[in-house]
Amino acid sequence: MSAKLELLSQNLQKHLGDRIVEAQMALGEISIDVDVTAYLETMLLLRDQSDLGFEQLIDLCGVDYSTYGDGCWSGKRFAVVTHLTSIANNWRLRVRCFAPDDDFPSVPSVVALWNSANWFEREAFDLFGIVFPGHADLRRILTDYGFVGHPFRKDFPVSGYVEMRYDPEQRRVVYEPVTIEPREITPRIVREASYGDVENG
Repeated sequence: MSAKLELLSQNLQKHLGDRIVEAQMALGEISIDVDVTAYLETMLLLRDQSDLGFEQLIDLCGVDYSTYGDGCWSGKRFAVVTHLTSIANNWRLRVRCFAPDDDFPSVPSVVALWNSANWFEREAFDLFGIVFPGHADLRRILTDYGFVGHPFRKDFPVSGYVEMRYDPEQRRVVYEPVTIEPREITPRIVREASYGDVENG
């Protein structure tokens, strides 16, 4: 571990202590897991403590662990992963927080701390169904307003539930149940009749 990462690790332990459920070092970055009950407090400390100084949130995304490790995952299903940067201290940190309820995943919003989280949280809500209490405008951002389900969940069907097409008679877009039949594509091998016959070349 480099001297800079060692210093960051010490500063994290000094300010966060027991709030860190688990810490990992991989690929030149530190990742920490935080319990949902300490999430907002932890994020505030990460931003405001000068020897941490994470003034920028550069990414926030949802993760569905239901099929992680070939289905061997036994922990909580949904997590929010946040990537923070400190320009003043020139270091990065990854923070992961698991939603306690798999049926209704919910993690507090950090938009009040970093306004750049706004669209990221809306995306995680839209694609994974993770709710962010405290978000002032939590609505879909990529799918249609009437869209049913959350397409990045591992149990969402590959073909979806409905298909959309333009109807020239009605002069509008219409939604219909999916008509695609699931099928397995097997490559067809075509060979000439004389294939492999050396004498007839």
